[in-house]
Amino acid sequence: MRPGAGADRSTGRAPRTRPAFRSRTVWLDTAALGALLAAGMLGFYSTFAGDWRFLLAGFGGIVLGLAIAQLSARHRLGILLTLALAVLAYLLFGSSLAAPGQAIAGVLPSPESLRTIIAGVVLAWKQLLTSAPPVGVGNGLLVVPFLGTYVAALLAGTMAWRLRRPAWSVLPAAGLILLATAMGTHDSTLASVRGMLFVAVSVAWLAYRRRAAAAPAAVVRGQASPSVLTGAARLRRVLFQVGLLAIAGAVALAASPTLAAATTRQILRDVVVPPLDLRDYSSPLASFRDYVKNQKDSKLLAVTGLPEGARIRVATLDSYDGVVFDVYGSGSSNFSPISNADAIGAAGTQARNGAGQEAGTAVGVTVEAYKGVWLPSSGNLLGVSFGGARSRQLEDSLFFSAATETAITTARLQAGDSYSMDVAYPVLPAESELEQADFAAVPLPPAESVPQIVAAKANEFVGDSSLPIERVRKLEAALSKQGAFSHGLDGEARSLSGHGAQRISAMLSAKQMVGDDEQYAVAMALMARELGIPARVVMGFYPDPKEPQESGTVDITGDDVHAWVEVAFEGAGWVPFNPTPSEDNVPIPPDPQPKSKPQPQVLQPPPPPQPPAELPPDSAPDAQDAEQKQQGFWAFLGPILMAVGVGLIPVAVLLLPLALIAWLKLRRRKRRASAGTAADRISGGWSEVMSTATDLGTRVAPGATRRENAANLADAFPDSGSATVLLARRADQAVFAAGDPTDEDIRAFWADVDSSLKQITGSVGFWRRQRARFSLRSLAEAGLGSQLRILASPVWIRLAAAVPRPRKSPPTEVPDAGSTREELT
Repeated sequence: MRPGAGADRSTGRAPRTRPAFRSRTVWLDTAALGALLAAGMLGFYSTFAGDWRFLLAGFGGIVLGLAIAQLSARHRLGILLTLALAVLAYLLFGSSLAAPGQAIAGVLPSPESLRTIIAGVVLAWKQLLTSAPPVGVGNGLLVVPFLGTYVAALLAGTMAWRLRRPAWSVLPAAGLILLATAMGTHDSTLASVRGMLFVAVSVAWLAYRRRAAAAPAAVVRGQASPSVLTGAARLRRVLFQVGLLAIAGAVALAASPTLAAATTRQILRDVVVPPLDLRDYSSPLASFRDYVKNQKDSKLLAVTGLPEGARIRVATLDSYDGVVFDVYGSGSSNFSPISNADAIGAAGTQARNGAGQEAGTAVGVTVEAYKGVWLPSSGNLLGVSFGGARSRQLEDSLFFSAATETAITTARLQAGDSYSMDVAYPVLPAESELEQADFAAVPLPPAESVPQIVAAKANEFVGDSSLPIERVRKLEAALSKQGAFSHGLDGEARSLSGHGAQRISAMLSAKQMVGDDEQYAVAMALMARELGIPARVVMGFYPDPKEPQESGTVDITGDDVHAWVEVAFEGAGWVPFNPTPSEDNVPIPPDPQPKSKPQPQVLQPPPPPQPPAELPPDSAPDAQDAEQKQQGFWAFLGPILMAVGVGLIPVAVLLLPLALIAWLKLRRRKRRASAGTAADRISGGWSEVMSTATDLGTRVAPGATRRENAANLADAFPDSGSATVLLARRADQAVFAAGDPTDEDIRAFWADVDSSLKQITGSVGFWRRQRARFSLRSLAEAGLGSQLRILASPVWIRLAAAVPRPRKSPPTEVPDAGSTREELT
């Protein structure tokens, strides 16, 4: 063994070398890291509602990440090979763990599963935050727990088996806990127990690793090994440590309810807005007249299992802007993505009030001529399951508003689609119960641009009634008894479509009110709002109650379209009201007006023709045409650039660590060449040679002198042996000889350093040079944490360089006694 390769002769301490991969402790490390990572991964439990597929993805990521970290540490793989192996393993095993529904036989990768897990690296995080919990496993949502645990396990294992201080490996496991908490729900899953487990395992494991690392150093210093302690002493030490952890855990568990009660759990789900923009979709009430005019006899839906008297709800509308009743209100616009059918029932249960409900009923719907984004439902929707060829597409694009019991699918329903619903029908309260109930306090958006006649007519219809249900019944009776019904079709009285402010004002101010469900429902809802009554409009379908309904399939046509009003009562929920007059109540035709006798008109001669005006020639191109061409160019090039940019995101993520390593080494070189005294800059040049040799895989003895290390480098790199030995002698001369080197000497020394580095790197192959360029070995030898702190603080470097430092005293090993200054030169 060369001098300096063993213990330090001046201090007697063991040299600080790279930790060896010891097989006897690897299984203990794996168990400890697995427990720490599992404590963090279980934070996703409330988000996925305990779905076993989420557990498979999470534990699969832990096992896969630790396995790759073990393989990399055992075979001393570089950072590039480790990253390549990690990406390959993600592509091979990600389909079975994160996208089992799209993989071949649930295991083998397919083009669809690969597309899901690759896009999920960027898109799955927001998709999870904008999905109503409990989320399902569609849309690539399993990528979040799988990728989170996979990356955390890979980093934790690499730090535990590649760094001298294994305590760094606790940071990725703690980061996994923060990730699961931030992307979870307000309901934490055994947070106190998982926290205690994390602290106890990390403290016990790190204590063991510290004791195991201290044993070889104690033997080198000639001290007694910890293993010579008697069995009783070791037992007392273990019992004391276990008891201390148990006491700390009990105190933390007892104090956790008090601490948790004083704080509010903040999660990312509260600040991320769902991506659905309802302004992209028109109100279904705007197409009301189209159903009765163009699709009156068309079969829209075929419904099975619909109870007698039940209604099909298309959308609940609670916002009015003077033009249309829509769903832009604060409650109804909160449509959340639904990737799990059970999330509909969970979300709807939280939004419903105290109205009683019957048991769940299965209702099946087959789409015929119906088209649109609004999903026809019934009662209180508990769950929905799509069928047919477009089932996955419809499920992935499903959104649900728990406040209005309205569902929307952005994939748009079309002929051939089918779905089944789990529905609970509310039990309508008796009239006697409504007489005792007050209006419920329900937040509704204010109605805008309401005509003044609406409030005047509302006060006229209600009169001096004070009972809540009596006020609503009077509004309903006034519209249904005094008004006339007409769709405005051929042969009927004139009744314009629409329900804007002008149309409602014209209907209420006319001598006789004429309209259909669209106008009467909007008029009653606006009048109720003016009186402070919480009311909203519902559009849907239901068969004629006068016609007998068979127990089998019910065919819904355009003639079955209706609109009604719902009013919220305390303890009773939303109660429906029908202000539309009977279809038999046709309007009274107006009195005939006397016909006028028009007088004959005398035709006037046409004016004489005028000569055409002479316009100057237009030589300049049309600015509008140039603008259209430019917009067309960007419309063609924009999607291509966006696709290329999205495709480069994973490449940028993979290249970011390499760029950081290269930047750290460049900053280190600049610091060595410019910081400190002249002797320090000479010594920094030699350190640059040693760092390059370390990155190339050459073992450098920390306690050896420059000449000894130069001899080692001469053996490893014969082409540059003489130049390296000469550099070592010149460095010793500059450091230990009298006087300071000049700036010219320093520049010449660094020029020789660069020449020597070219010879050293030129003697190895291309791939070995690239691995050395991005290797962390030289940074780890000097302590990666200190390198980051020093290199990130150039101000402190300049301040330290400005302070004069005393001359270094020569070490115990000086140059050979027989060497003169000329020989060294």
